[in-house]
Parts: sequence; C-alpha cells; structure tokens
Amino acid sequence: MRFQSQAAVALATLPTVFGITFEHMLAANRYGAAAPNPSGDFAIYTVSNYTFETAESASQWNKLDLKTGEISVWYAGSDISEVVFVGPTPTSIIYINGTNAEEDGGISLYSADANALEDAKLIASLPAPYSGLKAVQTSCGDIHFLVYTKAYPNGTAYNEALAPTPASTARIYTSIYVRHWDTWLDDQKNAVFGGVLKGGNGTYSLSGELTNYVTGICNVSCAESPYDQSDESDYDISPDGSSVVFLTKDTTLPLANYTADVIYQVPFTGTAKDAVPINARGSTKYPSAEGAATSPRYSPSGDKIAYFQMNGINYESDRTILYVADAKSEDFNVTALALNWDRSPDTIAWSKDSSTIFVSAPDLGNERIFPIPLTAGDSYVPTNITDQGVPAAFYVLPDDTILVSDSKIWTSRDIYTITPEGEVATTYFQANLVDPGLAGLGPEDVTEFYYTSNTSEIKQQSWVILPEGFDESKTYPLAFLPHGGPQGAWFNSWSTRWNFKVWADQGYVVIAPNPTASSGWGQNLTDSIQGRWGSYPYWDLVHVWDYVNDNLKYVDTSNGIVAGASFGGYITNWIQGHELGRRFKALVTHDGSTSTLNQYASEELWFMNHDFSGPFNQTGFESSSPYYEWNPLLYVNNWATPHFVIHNDLDFRLPVSEGILLFNMLQTKGVPSKFLNFPDENHWVTHPENSKVWHTEIFKWINYYSGISNATSPY
Repeated sequence: MRFQSQAAVALATLPTVFGITFEHMLAANRYGAAAPNPSGDFAIYTVSNYTFETAESASQWNKLDLKTGEISVWYAGSDISEVVFVGPTPTSIIYINGTNAEEDGGISLYSADANALEDAKLIASLPAPYSGLKAVQTSCGDIHFLVYTKAYPNGTAYNEALAPTPASTARIYTSIYVRHWDTWLDDQKNAVFGGVLKGGNGTYSLSGELTNYVTGICNVSCAESPYDQSDESDYDISPDGSSVVFLTKDTTLPLANYTADVIYQVPFTGTAKDAVPINARGSTKYPSAEGAATSPRYSPSGDKIAYFQMNGINYESDRTILYVADAKSEDFNVTALALNWDRSPDTIAWSKDSSTIFVSAPDLGNERIFPIPLTAGDSYVPTNITDQGVPAAFYVLPDDTILVSDSKIWTSRDIYTITPEGEVATTYFQANLVDPGLAGLGPEDVTEFYYTSNTSEIKQQSWVILPEGFDESKTYPLAFLPHGGPQGAWFNSWSTRWNFKVWADQGYVVIAPNPTASSGWGQNLTDSIQGRWGSYPYWDLVHVWDYVNDNLKYVDTSNGIVAGASFGGYITNWIQGHELGRRFKALVTHDGSTSTLNQYASEELWFMNHDFSGPFNQTGFESSSPYYEWNPLLYVNNWATPHFVIHNDLDFRLPVSEGILLFNMLQTKGVPSKFLNFPDENHWVTHPENSKVWHTEIFKWINYYSGISNATSPY
C-alpha cells in the first residue's frame, strides 16, 4: 500500500527540475524522522528549508495519519523544538518551546493535546537552555521527565545568557583535552536533570527543583552526560519513571587518550551520589569490554537495559556488541547477544513484548535493520529485514510493524512500515516523488561494482552514480570521491554535504569506493587500516581506478578529478605525491591532513595512538614509524596536479594550519592552486550560504580542468 501527499512539501517553492543542482539540493526540504504516538494512529515530523532569495529559513511540523496516509501541517513554525507523547491519552503531549517569556536564554515547557495545540498550557519557564526531553507517566498520574544542559561544577544549570562576563578571556589548562570538535572546553559540562510534573488530565505544574544526576562523579576527570557533542541518546528513563540510566566517559582515565565509557543507573529520586555503574571495566563477565558505549535503553517491561559497547579502550571504530543488563542495581547480570556477529549495530528499538531488540547496522553499503531475540547466543547471526537505505530512526508500533524513516542516495526521506519479517506494509512518503527540487531522481542512476585488490581476501565495493540523461554510448569525466574516516563508508544515503547526485549532474560519473577501513564488510576490513594509511587504501584506490578504466567504457578517466574530505583529504594529498595523482586533471582537499607529523595537534589522541600504532614521540621521525612513513610531505617534489584546498577555522580535529601548509607548499612548488577558508565552520560546512560558496568554488575548479565548463579560468 502506498500513500503520498503534497502537504508534505508545503514549504517547497522550487520549480520542478530533472537532475539536481546544488542550489536545488540546499534549498530542498529537510525532513526529521517520523515519531508515532503511543496508539500508532499518527506520527509527527519536522520539515525545514532555506530560501536563498530571502536568506531565510522556514520550518514546520507535519502530521502523518498512519491509518489513511494523509499528511497535513501539524504546526507551522519553529517555536516547538521537541515533543514527547506522554499523559492520560494517546494524544497527550508535553513539548519544549525554545524560548521563554523572560527572554533569559531559557526554555518553556507546555502540555497539550496533539489534536488541539491551540489549547496548550504553560507548565513552567526553565531558566537554562535545556533540551533532550524524555518523559513517562507514573502510576499516580504524575510525569517524570529528563532534560539536559551544561552545569557548573556545583551542579547548578549553566546559562550563558545569564553568566557573568569575565574581565579576561584567558584560558588556563593543566591537563590535555583542551578543546573538542569546534569548542574550547571549560568547567561547564553537560548533565542530565530530572523533574516532576504534578497534576493530571493535561494540567500540570512543576514540583520542586530539577535534580542533577551526573555532576560530582569525579576521579581523573569528571562525568559528563550527554558526552560533549552527543545528545539525549546517551540517557533514558524507565517506563515506570523510577530509574534513570546515563553514560559518561570513564572518569578513571584521561579523556583525550581513551574511548572507554561507563553506563550508570540511578534512582529517579536519587542524585549523582546514588549512581551505580553497570559496565565498569572489569565488573562484568566480559573483561575485554572496555571501550566506547552507546544507547542505553530500557525495555518496555522496565526490567532490562540494552546498550552497545566496543572492546578496544582506545579505538573508536572497534566492533560494537549488543549487551543486555538486568535493571537491578544489586546484580546487573550483563549478557552479550550475538557476541560473534561481524557487524557493528548502532541503534536500538525494543519489541513491545520486550523479547526482541531491533538494531540497525552498517551492512554492504547500506544500514539495515536486524531483529535479535533475547535468547540469541554468541554464534547467532541476525538476518536483515530491510535492504536499501540508511534509517534516521525507527519505531515499533502497537501492531508490531516498524515505522521507518530513512534516506537513500536518490531520496532525502522515505517513510514506510515493515513487518517484523521484513515485508513492506505501507509506503507513506518518498521525497524524490514529491519534492520539486528532487524530481527525476531515482535508483536507476545508482549502481555498484565489486573489485579485487591485493590488500584483502574479500572483494571491495564501490558506488557508481550516473548523471541525468545518461547515455552509455557517450563518455563522462570521472569524479573520484574517497571517503573520510578512515573508518566509515560511503553509504546508500542522502547527504547535503557530499551529495553524489549533485556531483554527477554536473556531468560526471561519480565513483565512490569503499576500500580498506570501510565499515559494513566485516571488522577485518575496517581494522586493516591501522598503521597503513598510505598503503592499503591507496592501492585499493589504484585498483578501483583500474577497474573503472578497464570496464566502464562510458567513464572518461583521462579527464577525471579527485575530491575528498578528512581522511579523504589526506588520501588526496597522498595521491598528489604518487603515480595515481598524474592520472587526474585536478584535486580537491577539504580539511585533510597534510603532515602526519602534526597529528598530535588534534584533540582525540586515542585516534592517532590507535591508527598510527602508538603515541607520537621521537620515534615518529624514524622511517619505521607510521607517523613518518605515511607523511604526504615526503613526496612534495612530485606534486604537480592542480589542487584546490579548503580548510575551516573551527576545525579542531584537523587544525586550519594543515590546509594553510598544503596551500603554501603548492604555491611554493608553482602548482596551480586555490585556498578557501570559512572562519565560522568546523570540520564540515553546514551554513547554507557557505555551502553555496563551497559548491560553487569546487565546481568552478573541477569543471574547468575536466573540460566540462567553457570557462577561461578556474579562479
């Protein structure tokens, strides 16, 4: 059964096009995941877009009737930032308004009936920018809720708008991990707060003060939940409202050197002093489980807690394993499910009867949903019930079907239900069939191939994305896009940063390979990058190029280009100094590493310690060290291909000096080059106007050198 509705794109104003430009992609509607109400009668989701003509953003909430498929506007505007279904009826909600009447940087909490928003009642004005709302109704009719915000070391909520301005801007640190991603770190850290709403029948009042469950757990470092750049996925509340679980970095270890996390359970009526660790290192029957943990989730029955954890204590891309703990502080009895499964699941949804956990995991270029029963033994191998795409979220409905919101290379959002056995029950929405800016996109322009490389026993995969109006009798320049990570993959998903179809519709055949380090083809392929940055993935990419040159006659490899970001930028810099670099007309590096001797200027030192087989010290200057051996600057004398460099000021993972170094060396060598910098962007480019410039300048560069454009200059 399939439904579709034009109401879903009420914000879109673009003319219908066939093929997609970056302007259409950036201005197209962006959809949140559809979240169902408790009875499974309807779901709500956000829609937002940006209009270049007015330089304005717009957003709304849509309502999807899961019985009829009708889509309508539920709320027009951005005032409602978060909604939770909770209360006496299936349509009862509480929601956060991102501002408050005091205009003091805080938020407002409201209760309402989802079918009568105009009658919403203000519950409380909270004097801090809380977010991450989770809530349940207790047996007495009260609502217990969780939110998070930054807190002072004394546990009180921090509000930047009310904080005093210091006389000096100085920062002083006495231990490493001084900044992360795009933020300088300070004493204010995230904390989970709990509160009680007294009342009933949709009328509530805030009872007492909010309780901080996190601040004060300290050792070498102090607990923080959600951790730094994370969100409400780091904590949960039990269905009866009696308990809370949250995760934090292991406070017994230095933050910059280790990935280890600890999950705590605390009574809702307790404080941080009452928090009990569930998976502290060495406390379970799995002594090797010492690494990063994610997604603690109570079962609907409330007696189990599921979560994921890696083994490696300083490896952020180790295989994740699903664990289930009893929700009993006296004995958590942690048990692994499908312990030997060679995949890394990352999302949890319990079945309604608490007997099965549905997880999603990278698998052969997609992210597929797999059911895992609580009876699964170590050797159990789950079977996928979805195939194409990458879910943004999925929910188990009362009738046991699963509501999925996903994306694919050709569509920014599909919404549908599947049965527990994997049959598609109802397709409600497909953005590429409705959004004018995405018209003409479809799976017919996407294919894949597997190639043989001398670095692995298994064949490796690559995506092929064809341009609009593709004619196999013609040839199209190659756009060769190595992915970042290096652990990670190019997945069958939509992106507003590296959108394959946007690149292809410039007139290229896009080749997006998944070489050594890629995830979804077994942990061995992912792990094989360690100590081999410039060898295994480089030779894999050579084999990809050879395969394309020998087998895809419609690809013009003589006028190809390479573009990559992060590790993709590093390998582009490495390619520049090697024979493969002479096979391309132009290169693009976005926020990549230029000198591996500079890796310790980053923030997450565990990453370098793992990938370069140890910490950086004087041996890093010896030829046997990966820091030395895989340094692109060793081959600077070979640099010759025109090279466009992009690097952003707020990228603390790979500091902007890496891009300046690359550009300086190219200019000194006399290699045609250009440098683009955004002072307000981090490792990514996310602001629409900046993204427009990013695309404009890249395409100007590559289209000139590939011969697609008739421009007289790439500058």
